[in-house]
Amino acid sequence: MRKVRVLAVIVCMMAAVNFASADTVRGITNLDFVNIGHAGNPGDTRATYPDIANPTGGGAVGYNYRIGKYEVTNAQWNAFTAAAGAPTGSDSGYEYGAVFTGAQQPTNVVSWYGVAQFCNYLTSGDKSKGAYLFSGNNTNPGAFLEINRDAAISSYGIAYVIPTVDEWYKAAYYTGSGYSTYAFGTNIEPIAGVNSDYAYSSPWGPWDVGTGTMEQNGTYDMMGNVSEWNETTYYGDNSFRILRGGSYLNSSGSGSSYSMIHISPTWEYYDIGFRVAEVPEPATLFLLTFGGLILRKRKA
Repeated sequence: MRKVRVLAVIVCMMAAVNFASADTVRGITNLDFVNIGHAGNPGDTRATYPDIANPTGGGAVGYNYRIGKYEVTNAQWNAFTAAAGAPTGSDSGYEYGAVFTGAQQPTNVVSWYGVAQFCNYLTSGDKSKGAYLFSGNNTNPGAFLEINRDAAISSYGIAYVIPTVDEWYKAAYYTGSGYSTYAFGTNIEPIAGVNSDYAYSSPWGPWDVGTGTMEQNGTYDMMGNVSEWNETTYYGDNSFRILRGGSYLNSSGSGSSYSMIHISPTWEYYDIGFRVAEVPEPATLFLLTFGGLILRKRKA
């Protein structure tokens, strides 16, 4: 008996899966992610949590995943529209463009439907195909139909998605053993001008991503800058999606774990943006797909 290394086979198989570098996906650069582990963590059962997705508490996620270190910037959004065309379709929510246009400011005035098409492009190269199914094609995506993450992962290996309320909540507030009220890992409200202007910023408007203070899980601005779309509906009602994190327009308390609003997915407003999540986390996918193959033996 002898061990047989099958690295060439593994490399060929990896080429067939949609593995992307940590910071460049389909020509969109600086898409940095942080790993969110502790798969199977319990949810937050504190009475202050406004339960939306899980009757036993929010933040429970049964798998490892990655989430954007930063909110998606205007530069990244503009690279997407240059490559794939601006989001469009038969739903509303495609009427306006960013009000704050600095390249490294978080993109703003984006609807949930437009964000879904951005994520689809990262996944498949087509605005209509990915975790968010639309009735048309890349040129005219048509109407939004449904969400199917499993099908996207099966087809493309990795799916880029809008974080669910639990994925977002865990990335912001989970400490590794429980939950904090604020994303710094404490229950103390951040101070504008001290904790990187999480609210009431001066001058008025969003700031460049990454210029604030790093939060407990490696992210920035989950308590402010712009409010962020979540994938989750409001109590199962498709006419409303969740927004999290507060914005430069809100008081600092709006970035706390117990602050949440819901709004139409067609809404485009100048303090609304997003960050992207990635499922499954690439190391997990590698181990599931190739781990057994590396250890195989065969007879001489």
